[in-house]
Amino acid sequence: MKEGRIWITGGTGFLGRALQRVLRERGHADVHATGREDGDLTDPAAVRALLADIRPRMVIHLAAVVGGIGANREHPAEFFYQNLMMGAQLMHESWRAGVEKFVAIGTICAYPKHTPVPFREEDLWNGYPEETNAPYGLAKKMLLVQAQAYRQQCGWNAIYLLPVNLYGPGDNFDPASSHVIPALIKKFIDAQEAGLDHVVAWGDGSPSREFLYLDDAAEGIALAAERYDKPEPVNLVL
Repeated sequence: MKEGRIWITGGTGFLGRALQRVLRERGHADVHATGREDGDLTDPAAVRALLADIRPRMVIHLAAVVGGIGANREHPAEFFYQNLMMGAQLMHESWRAGVEKFVAIGTICAYPKHTPVPFREEDLWNGYPEETNAPYGLAKKMLLVQAQAYRQQCGWNAIYLLPVNLYGPGDNFDPASSHVIPALIKKFIDAQEAGLDHVVAWGDGSPSREFLYLDDAAEGIALAAERYDKPEPVNLVL
């Protein structure tokens, strides 16, 4: 695939910038990244126009409406609609446009609430996701269903990856929408600057999470884009 153009949706964001760099380091010279300002991926006409203009051989779909627990609680309808429609439209129009390979990036939030740790791909359908994140997680999970359906009916090469919680340089530190690591870092810094001797974190301290460094996630996506061509979902973990 190194000879063809790769289009990264959400390519100007947190993970997208790292993936751009990693792909170019791996010899992919023609990498095209777009962000929200370049077109509305929930609009089929806009998607078709972008595909006609960019003419990619491969699409890596990172674009998503994301946020922490607070944002998911405040905007469940937006998180569901935006993520479902972006993925469904983009994958369908990519297939229609003759894109050779589609790499869909899912979310660990797609897993059932009581999934045993460590998460295994075979547990993905064994229950309902954690309620707070369910609209987002289920919207992204539909990309797996769509990818497998298009592969079965059309023989199209679409794959689905599930990165765990990411962290690294350039993360989102906005208290209203950040994930746990940047949110805690900001709380620690704010407490230190205010001369406080403690911070208040959500929950009772019992939940556990698995984290993946940004560059490692980008490396995993690049490797899968180059080498993985099967219908089964794949976790991206250390």
